[in-house]
Order: sequence, then C-alpha cells, then structure tokens
Amino acid sequence: MILPTAQDIRALHQKYAPTTEAFDLVYTHCEIVWSIAEQLLTSTDHQLDTDLVRAGALLHDIGVYQLYDHTGQLDHGNYIRHGVLGYDLLRQEGLPERLCRFCSCHTGVGLTKHDIQQQNLPLPTADFLAETNEERLVMYADKFHSKTTPPKFLSATAYSAYVARFGPDKARAFQALRDEFGEPELTPLSTRYGHTQT
Repeated sequence: MILPTAQDIRALHQKYAPTTEAFDLVYTHCEIVWSIAEQLLTSTDHQLDTDLVRAGALLHDIGVYQLYDHTGQLDHGNYIRHGVLGYDLLRQEGLPERLCRFCSCHTGVGLTKHDIQQQNLPLPTADFLAETNEERLVMYADKFHSKTTPPKFLSATAYSAYVARFGPDKARAFQALRDEFGEPELTPLSTRYGHTQT
C-alpha cells in the first residue's frame, strides 16, 4: 500500500480547509494526535505499521472541513458526521480503504448500529468500529486532545468521566484501551502548543 507523505497530507488539509483558522485548528489537532500515538507506540507489544499510524492520525479529522459553511461557521449539530465525511473525501481522492477507515472509525470509542439507532444519529446504520491495532491506537490517541474553544488536552481520568455518560460499555472500552496502550505524557505537548490540560 502506498501512503501519502507528510507533505501530501498537509496539502490535502490545505486543499479542503475553508479558512486559515479551520486549517490551524484541524491540522494542529491531527499533528497532536500523531505525536500522542507516536509516544504510545513504544508502550505496546503489538507490531504496528508506524507509517500507517502516522498517516491515519494526520488524516483522521479531515472530514471536519466539510462541516464549515460559507461564513466559516462550523455545523456543530452535524459534527458526528465528520468521520463518514472524511472517509468519503479520502475515497474520492483515491486513497486506500485501510487509510480511509481512520476517519470513519475513530469517533468516541466506536459507534455501533445500536448506538446510531438508539441515539437517532444522522449516520448510516452500520458499525463504525476500529478493527486493526493501528485504528485502535489512533482512536485512543485522539481522546487526549479536544478541538474545543480554546483547544485543550484531556487526561485519561477526564476522558473516562466524559465517556461514562454514554454508558458503562463505553467506559469499559476506554479502560481496555488504556490498559493496552498506557497513558501519554501530555505536559510537554501542552507546553509546546500552549493548550491547557484537564
């Protein structure tokens, strides 16, 4: 499988970002998720494809750009769709399925058909679950940084409390990832990017 280079990925972000502010927010977040995933790679016994993790982390949120309107405002009401929008965008760009899946399968700790039906989410009725260890690592790394205003880093404890609101199965799924991959050291990244930690 031929993967895009870091320069190719940055160019894709620039192509689809509707504003400089959107690019700065989304691309910086993706860079941070890659930094976290890269740190966690050393804590796993799995043989992971580092290049695939890098590309997946750097592209996982590219669908967010599709949710900005012509005034530069983000459609928060449809934010849950950013993963499937990113999947479609990367497929249109001719990128391989294994890479596109990082977009559609990173939301929360995974979305099931049951979640979509029960919560009446504006998504196709399907399972959007990280299956490979690479997908699972990127999904997990993503939980430690939020694109809120202002952006912030979340500790494992903070995310555990957040995800528990969606049910004990989601809390257990996050704990399993935490046990498997460990916890990243966020302070150096918080200092580097100037984002607070919770």
